[in-house]
Amino acid sequence: MHELAPLFLAPSQPKHRHYEVLRAICVDELTPAEAARRFGYAPGTVRNLYASFRKNPDPAFFAPGTPSARSPDPADAPSDRDRRILDLRRGQQLSVLEIADRLTAEGRPVSKSLVANVLKRHRVPKLARRASGSANPVSTPIADRRQLDLSPRTVRTPFGGLFLFAPFLTRLQLADLLDQADFPGSASLPAACAMRSLLGLKLYGLPRKSHAQTEICDPGLALFAGLNAVPNRSTLAEYARRLGTRNREQLTPLWLAATHDQGLPRGADFDLDFHTIPHHGADRVLENPSVSKRSRRQRGVLAFVARDAAARAFTYVNATVRKEDQAAEILAFAAACQQRNGAHPSLLVFDSTLTTYAHLAELDGLGIGFLTLRRRTKRVLRQVDASADADWQSVCLTNAGRAFRRPRALDQRLDLPGYPQRVRQVAVDNIGAHGPILLLTNRMEEPVAALVDRYARRVSIENGIMDTIDFFQLDALSSGVPLPVDFDLQLTLIGDTLYRLLAERIGQDSESECPRTLFRKFVRASADVVVAGDSLTVRFGRRAHNRVLEGAGLADESVPLPWLGNLPLRFAFAKHPQ
Repeated sequence: MHELAPLFLAPSQPKHRHYEVLRAICVDELTPAEAARRFGYAPGTVRNLYASFRKNPDPAFFAPGTPSARSPDPADAPSDRDRRILDLRRGQQLSVLEIADRLTAEGRPVSKSLVANVLKRHRVPKLARRASGSANPVSTPIADRRQLDLSPRTVRTPFGGLFLFAPFLTRLQLADLLDQADFPGSASLPAACAMRSLLGLKLYGLPRKSHAQTEICDPGLALFAGLNAVPNRSTLAEYARRLGTRNREQLTPLWLAATHDQGLPRGADFDLDFHTIPHHGADRVLENPSVSKRSRRQRGVLAFVARDAAARAFTYVNATVRKEDQAAEILAFAAACQQRNGAHPSLLVFDSTLTTYAHLAELDGLGIGFLTLRRRTKRVLRQVDASADADWQSVCLTNAGRAFRRPRALDQRLDLPGYPQRVRQVAVDNIGAHGPILLLTNRMEEPVAALVDRYARRVSIENGIMDTIDFFQLDALSSGVPLPVDFDLQLTLIGDTLYRLLAERIGQDSESECPRTLFRKFVRASADVVVAGDSLTVRFGRRAHNRVLEGAGLADESVPLPWLGNLPLRFAFAKHPQ
């Protein structure tokens, strides 16, 4: 054997080893597993190396000009296949998928990845965005209120259900509220049109504002906004950045007062919670609060939300909470209620991690009732277990849907560190949890059954809060989408109250349904929008819940829409065959 043979039989350089591995598979016909054992690779590594070689058989260790099936250089003359791909793009303006389908039909099957690579190599620009269902590229129109076309025509839109909210926006006088809050606007994009565009996307549960780009050509969504076209993603983001904290702080109380005047109940009983909006970027300014549904800490924005128990709607949101101020946020909410309603809330219900005993004492000093959980330490549980069975009493819960309707409760008075007077503790067992839960309250004379029943209902209310946040896609807007989180929280509050107004109007037990259910039943509906000279009619096709909407009197309603030339809005529902 030649003295230089080991350089070939035991290669040490990576490129040389890759060459020998591929040669062993292609020439010596070894399997990838056998080649991996011969050259000391993992089988998966060899499989990946061979797959890459088959996809592009032109690695660096092949000398230029050697016979191979390598991909052509951009300077080389294109092959017949490549020329056909270029002709279909340049001559007929076909998309990548359409070109792949055409070549496959001609007996030369290719993948869309290969077509895309050929176009990229020859520096062929991308096609313009197309309208839905169109085979020809169209230019995306610029949103301009002055170019709104109200000439007679009929448009088909998948956003027909959004017009169910148009009467509420008219009665709430959204444009006047935005003027009072000094929201910015222009002749081409007034403040009300920008807000209706954002609300249309929010009410439809689109997960990211970048999805607005795919709906920019939909005429129904544009009519709902009062524009010739929906603003694109960059325009929406730029408008959101123009808003200041003062604008948002002024709009929320004005909006809540207007919704109350339109029939949305206003209670004094609130459920409070913190929600962490995860951030998946590299911004080191953000903190690491706990993400409850993932049971870990992650960089994100800590948001405080309050939900009116009577209205079942958000009434307070705050995305500017720092971890060091987290425990005191409940007092800021109480002060906001005092400023808006002229009185403190009567009852606040929350879990054990929301605040501290010292802040509970401040709530008691303000005359505010609270109902919260106590942490179940081993010492506290031993004290509960040591109580006599005769001290426990049976409780009957009013929620018929619960599996555990007859728990037992232990009513006690005790002292807590940092709390100046005695507080009431109610231990509840046989309620479905692992061991008893401990309720703390300053409602000393409230019946035990009422306290247990109120906190038992908080479980479903907390699920409702999470479902509402999930439907309005709040979490998705914190990862790279240029929309301020506090403004998106405000949009979530506005969208939630609009769904509650719709539920109150529909009735028939819809008041207790979450926005996701209301959307699925009533809002997610395609329709024909007929623009006539004297009216605007939204015609829904045959759907199971049309009778519910007709029973609510929507078919008999006629509401002029100020942003559409005061055309009266009417609804028409297709009848089911008898």
